[in-house]
Amino acid sequence: MYKHVTKNYIDIILGILIFIILIPFLILISILVFFSMGSPVFFKQERIGKNNKPFIMYKFRTMREPREGENRLLSDASRVTKVGAFLRKTSLDELPEIINVIKGDMSLVGPRPLLDLHLELFDEHQKRRHEVKPGMTGLAQVMGRQSLTFKQRTDLDIEYVKNLNFCLDVKIIFKTFLVVCGADGIKTGQKIEEVDDLGILDLLEKKDKENTKK
Repeated sequence: MYKHVTKNYIDIILGILIFIILIPFLILISILVFFSMGSPVFFKQERIGKNNKPFIMYKFRTMREPREGENRLLSDASRVTKVGAFLRKTSLDELPEIINVIKGDMSLVGPRPLLDLHLELFDEHQKRRHEVKPGMTGLAQVMGRQSLTFKQRTDLDIEYVKNLNFCLDVKIIFKTFLVVCGADGIKTGQKIEEVDDLGILDLLEKKDKENTKK
């Protein structure tokens, strides 16, 4: 029952309460981002939701715009600003995702939302991570975060889907506070090749070449 009804109600009710509490912080961070990086303040990107349905995810902007000749996805590590690095280290860049929770696109707890290119690389078993709504935090985020390879994160996501229950969500939320306070597993400006064991880098480079030929 928790999987289908209660979890959704909890997300919406807590999401609204958390949003109200966060309003002053959202305003302050918006001002900080604007004066350090200019407009836009928010980073919006299409991600994969439950049952592979796409949605627009909101985050605070942490990177400068690509310079001429830079690929937007492949140059992530070099485009993170000092303010952006601070927001990522403290996970403050992810606060606007509470809007996605209220809208029903995301849950407070679940597998992190990914780009649609992952669907080209995942097998049917790995796609099981999309049987639930993506979350602001998840099992992989409290079990190693960015120190884990992509496959390791996916395995933990599937483990979460298989064992989804209220107590597990509460445990993950509690551990998230401990992880964020300790900044454990956060590697700002991390390069894709450090953790890519799915072939995402090869796929990105392939798409980049295809776009260059057009």
